[in-house]
Amino acid sequence: MKKLIVGITGSTGSILGIRLLEILSGSDVETHLIISKWGHQTLEHETSYTYDQVMAMADVNYGSGDMGASVSSGSFRTEGMVIIPCSMASLAAIAHGHGSHLVHRAADVILKERRKLVLVARELPLNDIHLENMLKLSRMGVDIVPPMMAFYNHPENLEDMVDHVVMRVLDQFDITVDTVPRWEGKMRQRQK
Repeated sequence: MKKLIVGITGSTGSILGIRLLEILSGSDVETHLIISKWGHQTLEHETSYTYDQVMAMADVNYGSGDMGASVSSGSFRTEGMVIIPCSMASLAAIAHGHGSHLVHRAADVILKERRKLVLVARELPLNDIHLENMLKLSRMGVDIVPPMMAFYNHPENLEDMVDHVVMRVLDQFDITVDTVPRWEGKMRQRQK
């Protein structure tokens, strides 16, 4: 069974991490979830889910202060880690090796073990510090996957847009889900 570490931090966009957990529920991917303190606050502010409901969606969950958790060791075998959404504070902490909680520590371990790390960076607009931190991490092999809207698939609602982002994130781990139509290279003909 594949194992994937999922981090949810305090940036807006908690529904992205929640939807990823929903999609992977019952799949052949074992999810290991960490929600930061501000991730907890944000998800309860932005969604109708409670912290406990979201924690229960994962196969395994950890408190953000549990620095002795299995995911804080390189001996824990995993496909990698996704932080969805990833705040700029977390992105900066990871870029500079400053782990103040388990999300940061687990990401640091993924980096040192040269495993796949995907950061769904959420901020608008981006300043020079954000961009420099992203570039630094990208040069280390980290995939920066901002949750950009797509319109070629003709989304009908917000859920379609969320599903598109989650599908593209999971593609980074070669986990295939087809929650929304993929681009097939065919343009619609305009009706006259």
